[in-house]
Amino acid sequence: MSTDGPAPLDALLAQRIKRERDARGWSIADLAAASGVSRAMISKVERGEASPTAALLGRLSGALHLTVSALLARAESDAGPSRIARADAQPLWIDPATRYRRRAVSPPGAEPELVEVELPPGARVAYPAASFAFLRGQVAWVLEGRLAVEEGVAEAMLHAGDCLAFDLDTPKGHAFRNPSRSKPCRYVVALSRR
Repeated sequence: MSTDGPAPLDALLAQRIKRERDARGWSIADLAAASGVSRAMISKVERGEASPTAALLGRLSGALHLTVSALLARAESDAGPSRIARADAQPLWIDPATRYRRRAVSPPGAEPELVEVELPPGARVAYPAASFAFLRGQVAWVLEGRLAVEEGVAEAMLHAGDCLAFDLDTPKGHAFRNPSRSKPCRYVVALSRR
């Protein structure tokens, strides 16, 4: 993933988060209580005044019982599920805080859900346990570089070709870290909903 790809999804994402919240009949306060994200921050994101980070998206999507990539895919297209996700149309989102790149590879609604990630050198992205509460399974397969996966207090170091099945019962959540100071890490995550 060496090019910037499609334009940032911030405006579409802002509308989608509000639409998901409204569909549940939730106020901003309800989403704040469910996600642990402040009402002020949710309001800024929904108005397009703040770009959400990967950690913030993890909290919001977890509260909405969606994966981050499902939320991004819904933001990209409301045309409904398709059996083919063309490479040039796959939603790409870049975390403004870490420059972490996340591409939703599989068509919206597909099981399992596939996500390609590029984690810059030295970057770390953490997700709370609520981000995984509605998942049945998750695996990460490293394509290039090294990936440290933190599950609570345990850490697994993965190299190119290694694949990890996650412990989704870890109450402290997960973090992904690229220990390299010079090379990005590319990996694929497969997610299955309950």
